[in-house]
Amino acid sequence: MLEIGIFCVILLAAGYWATMFIMGRRDDVIHGKFVHAEDEGDFMPAARPAPPPFPKRPVKAAQPASVQPVGTAAKPVNSAALQSLLAAIQQDLKSVA
Repeated sequence: MLEIGIFCVILLAAGYWATMFIMGRRDDVIHGKFVHAEDEGDFMPAARPAPPPFPKRPVKAAQPASVQPVGTAAKPVNSAALQSLLAAIQQDLKSVA
């Protein structure tokens, strides 16, 4: 198992070397230097454009507190409806038991 691990590391290093050689980075392959001291001053990072401004939140019109939205009014419940609901629930419980 150890031999397989060592073989995989060597194979990975050879693949890395071949990739760098094919891509034209022969100096990096030979010397192992990825950052050259004399090239540091020449590199200028590209200026990134400023991000667009964040959109402002839409302003909601203030609603008076006394006005309720349509459809949210509670309907009055009569005792007959409650009695029929209770009878249906009791019937379901009896059928389950």
